[in-house]
Amino acid sequence: MEREAAGRKISELRKELDEHNYRYYVLAEPVISDRLYDELMDELISLENEFPEFFDPASPSQRIGSDISREFRQARHKHPMLSLDNTYSREELVEFDKRVRKFVSTSYEYVCELKYDGVAVSLTYVQGILELAVTRGDGRQGDDVTANVRTIRSVPLKLRGDYPAELEIRGEILLPREGFSRLNRQREERGEALFANPRNAAAGTLKIQNSSIVAKRPLDCIIYRVIGEGLPFRSHYENLKKASEWGFKISEVRKCERLKDVFEFIDHWDLHRAELPFETDGVVVKINDFGLYDKLGYTAKTPRWAIAYKFSAERAVTRMMSVGFQVGRTGAITPVANLKPVSLAGTTVKRASLHNEEQIRMLDLHENDMVYVEKGGDIIPKITGVDKNKRTPGSKPVEYIDTCPACSSPLVKMPGEAKHYCPSIDTCPPQILGRMEHFVSRRAMNINMAGATVKLLAEKGLVKDAADLYYLKVEDLMGIERFARKSSEKLIQSIEKSKSLPWNRLLYALGIRFVGETVARKVASAFPSADKLIEAGYEDLLAVDEVGERIASSIMDYFSRPANLSIIKKLKDAGVRMENEQDGRKEAGGKLTGKKFVISGTFGQHSRDELKSIIEQNGGTNVSAVSSNVDYLLGGENIGPAKLKKAKELNIPVITENELTGMINHD
Repeated sequence: MEREAAGRKISELRKELDEHNYRYYVLAEPVISDRLYDELMDELISLENEFPEFFDPASPSQRIGSDISREFRQARHKHPMLSLDNTYSREELVEFDKRVRKFVSTSYEYVCELKYDGVAVSLTYVQGILELAVTRGDGRQGDDVTANVRTIRSVPLKLRGDYPAELEIRGEILLPREGFSRLNRQREERGEALFANPRNAAAGTLKIQNSSIVAKRPLDCIIYRVIGEGLPFRSHYENLKKASEWGFKISEVRKCERLKDVFEFIDHWDLHRAELPFETDGVVVKINDFGLYDKLGYTAKTPRWAIAYKFSAERAVTRMMSVGFQVGRTGAITPVANLKPVSLAGTTVKRASLHNEEQIRMLDLHENDMVYVEKGGDIIPKITGVDKNKRTPGSKPVEYIDTCPACSSPLVKMPGEAKHYCPSIDTCPPQILGRMEHFVSRRAMNINMAGATVKLLAEKGLVKDAADLYYLKVEDLMGIERFARKSSEKLIQSIEKSKSLPWNRLLYALGIRFVGETVARKVASAFPSADKLIEAGYEDLLAVDEVGERIASSIMDYFSRPANLSIIKKLKDAGVRMENEQDGRKEAGGKLTGKKFVISGTFGQHSRDELKSIIEQNGGTNVSAVSSNVDYLLGGENIGPAKLKKAKELNIPVITENELTGMINHD
């Protein structure tokens, strides 16, 4: 295709994809299938790659994110991002209205909008193009998260229609309930800590320094304010409606002439908020007329022309029947209250988390108590209080156990941690079973086996640990119910296939405490075989990026246990891969053998992950902190000032991307 024709086609595709984005993510009225959308996007990306001179940061293709890790810089807000006064009572709303009337003698309108429980962000547009996205921070400055926000489909990269030359849009970044549940299911499969609620998940996602990961999470954005010179209206409600024409998703909003109308809006959404796809924790009430904002003014932290009414957490009262104690695969003991079933937030609740011994004592929980159960954005409901007036006379306080409910081992409590643990890692049945279930999970060794099958094999005495899976035969399985020859052969094939997975997948599958997928990749890269990791010292582990004292101690403890070393040996004897593919090539004499590098900043030719891979492929080692045992600081744009200062103090050479390439290619 000729250059001119390519430019026209790229422009057409961008316009068409922008329209489909708007219809799908803002209006929720898609007109084409996902498959056709993907085909259009693939065509655009292909043309943009072939004709890079037509690059445009506002192109729909830029939403896929980049794998370049960036340290967030601080950016100042042009207009301070203030907090709102909160209230939980109607009486305080009446008092708010009285205060307004003291300053305003003319008639005025309120605007009510839902208060979404997300992460506040400021979006700056210049000539209709998204230039900057900054978190609230301390109200005066926040983190520049532009690269991550560009991946959010409901945030327009380029505005539609007529708009001011420069304007600021404020909104909430959030995760829909469905997306939150899906994200936590994935984390559970990977053995990672679950997010407590959608807001925490959104905040954590927004701070990920790899925008390509952010792009895979279903973040959404709902705006609540428009700021700028030359706005089309001098009123809040009308500008919000106009912003929806520019391509933004706006809150549920209503203009109210009387306080009675405000209370009707609050009552409606307090009753129906569970039907929304997002978590919402209240209603924001604002004066509509911008002309009254200066007249009403501000306190040091809040505007006097707006207030947030917070919904009470959804709560029910029911009887606690008993308290059980669960043992996780890491040995952590979790107390769970078994409840008389009660309806709460559209679901029937039978259990509630008690978290740890300290919470039980704080609640002064007794047997058969009537308890208050709340369910906000949390994963499972929690007990927040006790109705002591209904306590059964003579009932005894709930006692926290001191021995494991599964193996009777005395429990231990780690310094600085709230939970108790069963120390019998090698013999406690739930821990052994939990580690095997983790081992076969999709993100670990990806063996096509459900948890129920793992449990069945263990009950039949066919496996005592994960390594035993590799010694199973078709005939062993055919003696078990639900296993015919075909299903037995499929399972054995799945087990056999897992032997060739990368070393980092096996390391993650071992279930070492605190070693999630990311840490496993970094540790496997620094110690490219099981033998090298077993030989590693404490200081060697601390030198690995993202490995702190807690993780290093956990790894050292794991490989000091004879039972674990026995599992490693059985896995090795079974032919499970325990080293990186390129480990042998490194030993053959890479140009960077024996050299340790710290990488900081952003680079033009490669991402940081690519540079780390290049260093490792040539025998070098990546570490996270500048210290006396580091050989080079590889610095790009926006290099960390603390790392640069430390390198200069220690006389460590600071090299560029091109100098690194020269070291590798030099004969």
